[in-house]
This record gives sequence, C-alpha cells and structure tokens, in this order.
Amino acid sequence: MFRTLHANPFLGVAGLFVFLTIANVDATADDWPQWGGPKRDLIWRETGIVEQFADSGVLPRVWETPIGEGYGGPSVADRRVYVMDRLREEQRERVLCLEAATGKVIWQHAYEARYSISYPAGPRCTPVVDDGRVYVVGAVGHMFCLNADDGTVLWQRNFVDDFGTQLPTWGMVASPLVDGDQLITLVGGSKNSLVVSFDKATGKERWRALQDTAVGYAPPVIFEFGGRRQLIMWHPEAVSSLDPNSGELIWQVPARIRAGLSIATPRKFENKLFVASFYNGPRMIEVADDGASAKVAWAGKSDNEIRTDGVHPIMCTPWFDGKNIYSICSYGQFRCLDATNGNRLWETLDATGQGRWWNAFIIPQKDRFFIHNEQGDLIIARLSPSGYDEISRAKLIEPTRPVKRRMTIWSHPAFAMRSVFARNDKEIIRVNLAGD
Repeated sequence: MFRTLHANPFLGVAGLFVFLTIANVDATADDWPQWGGPKRDLIWRETGIVEQFADSGVLPRVWETPIGEGYGGPSVADRRVYVMDRLREEQRERVLCLEAATGKVIWQHAYEARYSISYPAGPRCTPVVDDGRVYVVGAVGHMFCLNADDGTVLWQRNFVDDFGTQLPTWGMVASPLVDGDQLITLVGGSKNSLVVSFDKATGKERWRALQDTAVGYAPPVIFEFGGRRQLIMWHPEAVSSLDPNSGELIWQVPARIRAGLSIATPRKFENKLFVASFYNGPRMIEVADDGASAKVAWAGKSDNEIRTDGVHPIMCTPWFDGKNIYSICSYGQFRCLDATNGNRLWETLDATGQGRWWNAFIIPQKDRFFIHNEQGDLIIARLSPSGYDEISRAKLIEPTRPVKRRMTIWSHPAFAMRSVFARNDKEIIRVNLAGD
C-alpha cells in the first residue's frame, strides 16, 4: 500500500540517521493546513531549507503511496496528510488521511460521484484542516466536514441538490475558507448563493451572498483594506468585497471573465488588489483609503490569448510584491511586469516550456522562490526586475495527465515539515528538503 524510503542525497547517509533527522524536523516544523498554506498566501515561511539540490538531481524521497487521479493538492496538519482522489472505474471520490512520517493510510472516506464535467480526472479541491475537522469539496459539489482523527462524517451538503448549483464547466474547485466559527465557500447556487457561510461545527447556513451563474473557480480570501476586514470574491462577473460576518456588499468592480476562468487567488499589497485570467489578462484594482470603494488602476490591453501584452495565467497565482508581478502567461512565458502600470520587464521560457495552458506554481521562500512546473520539476530560482536566475533544478514527480499532446501535473504541492508533499494521478510522495 505504501513504501517508506531511506536514502538522503542531501545528508549523504541513510537508514536510521535519516529517520531520526526526519522525526526531529517533524516535531518542530510548520504545517500547510489548507490551500495557500497557514496564511492562505502561498508563502513558505519555514527556515532551515536546502540552498540547492544535490548534483545528482535526485530528490530524497521519504515515502511514496499509491493514490488515484486528481487535480487537488494535499494539505498537511498535525503530522497527517490529507488529499482527495477519484476511483474512475467505481465512479467514486475519496478523502485520504495519511501519516506524514511514513505515508501509511490511516483512514479514507469514499462516496459516489458521477461526473458530467470537462477534464473528469478527479477532485480539484485542497482539503482544509481546522480544529480537529477536515473540510472538502468534490468536483461535482459534494461538501463534507469530517472528523480529522477517523474520517467520520460530522455534516455534509450537496451544492446541486441543496442550492441548485449549475456546475461550472470544469467542476467545483475553490478551497473553502475558515474564518472564526464559520466556513465560507464558493457554492454557485441560485437565489443569491454564489458564496455561502456555514457554521463550521454544524453546517447550518449563516448567510449567503451574490449571484453569478458562471460560478468561477477562485478561492475566497480575506484581506484588510481601510482598517476593515473584507472577504474578496473574484468571480466571472466582478471582483466583490463582502463583510465576512454578514455577507453584506462593501464594494464591487465589474470584471467579466471569458469562459468563467476566474481561477488564480487574488493578490494584495497595501491598497492594491491584483487579479489575472487566461483570456482577459491582468487587472490592478485600487481600494480607497477608507476601504469603502474601489476602481481599476490599470488593466491589460490585450484580449488575445496568443499575442498577450501582460500576464494571462490559466491557473498560476502570480506573485505581487508591490513593485513587480511575476507570473506564467498563457503559452508558458514566465514574465515580470511593472506593478505600477503593467508594462512587461522581461520574459523567459527557461522555467517552463511553450504550449497552450502551460502552468507552473510560484512559491516564495526567504529571498528565493520554489517553482513547481507542470513537467514535475522543482526549481529554486531568484526573481528580480532584471531577470530570472535559476539556482537549482530536480525532478520531483512524474507528470501523468495528458493535455495538448504533453504530460502534465496541475496539482499544487504542499510545503510543510521542511518537506514538499506532491501528487500525480498515481502516487503521493514526501521529499525531504531540510538543510544541514
């Protein structure tokens, strides 16, 4: 069922010493309990991480465990790993809980899920772990709150049956958000239930807001503007700010997105909010000092997916540091934009390749970035307005999903316990990235 491995090229030793090293790291390291990590901002804050990979290019696997197909990345919390997959022949989705130290499956929860969506290769959602509970959303709208210890169902909802959700083309994707004692999630239902807040312990509905039949895919996030906490929902019709306690609309900026492709997590810096989509490109929103209104500061000039002027990511969440924006564009170009006006500073194909819907994930760690591209490479690089500087690269996991005559991985890894946890359609693995 699973296999624990013992070789560690970083340390140059094996067996017991590696096991003790991993155990010591596990006792003091950070979690990655939801989409985007502890703060939902896709930043890896752990220290004591390798400066570069071994010359052999072989990454030190701690373990590997077989799983089924799926696009959703894992979450890591309390020395356990949670991930979703699909058993295609049985037409069932599963939630799996594994030991983070060994990869051993502790429990699983399976349920029937018949797909009618495009790219029917498994769930898309990253599980959310909070206060002894695991929250998941399946590709066709099954939502469960499970006991994190044993997988017992505490409560559940079905978006299609309960809210009249018309599933978007590529299914339900957005990972829910825990805020205090509520769980906020994209539902896409009728009667103003694009987004719904549930009591996280009981599943009782608290409030609902917005209407957009296209639904979209971007996860809800909470930012502070003008001294006020605001729930940001980027959906195919607009970027909307809501009061997270009531769902009351604070401000809204119309931003119609072709094909409903609002995917990437919105990025914030001070009073600026940045979003970007595959067809429509980038848009910088400026929020008023009092946080009560917002307007478009600048937007990309191109609406052509091939001849793009800015960044047109399919699913890459850009990195926005206030001065510059770094992102993968529609055909694989890794680009840097001037955040003040959207002008392009540079582009390269060194981190990716070229082809429609090309993707890579960009994760800051200290003064460099870990980049996981869709070919399964893990790259350490420095990014600056002057260019892309690659430090090291190694194969993390094999791509298994065919897209446009190439094999890909479109699931975001988790960075926790000084390790990276990654999956494809055949296995989930843990690789040790602890430095000396």
